[in-house]
Amino acid sequence: MLSILDLFRVGIGPSSSHTVGPIRIANRFLSTLAENIGAVERIEVELQGSLALTGAGHATPKAVMLGLLGFEPETLDPDAADRDVAALEASRQLPLPDGRSIAFDPAADIVFAYDVLPALHPNGMRLQAFGADGAVLSDETWYST
Repeated sequence: MLSILDLFRVGIGPSSSHTVGPIRIANRFLSTLAENIGAVERIEVELQGSLALTGAGHATPKAVMLGLLGFEPETLDPDAADRDVAALEASRQLPLPDGRSIAFDPAADIVFAYDVLPALHPNGMRLQAFGADGAVLSDETWYST
């Protein structure tokens, strides 16, 4: 028997694929960097397909920031989320799990790739981490369903 939780996801925004998914993706991407987190100097997130085309109206950039800030959809405190996103937007500094902060300007580092239509799924996210010399440390594409 299905429960209501099988049909709906708890999360922010009007569309879970535009908010819950990107929160999880950004958070998990950050966790994949754990072994090399000390070398990370820059992170860029490219929203593709529907995430780019409708993402701003569906709170996708905020969701990306929440994931990078370590939030999970199931335990997200809306007041803390709003406070931390506002702090990130104001400071343009992203705190990393190793205690350092790196420059992160949401207006520049969350890219709306309107011309990229992913072949595997319409909700694509490309996440990249760069070292101090600009070398790519990680380049992953994820899909939000």
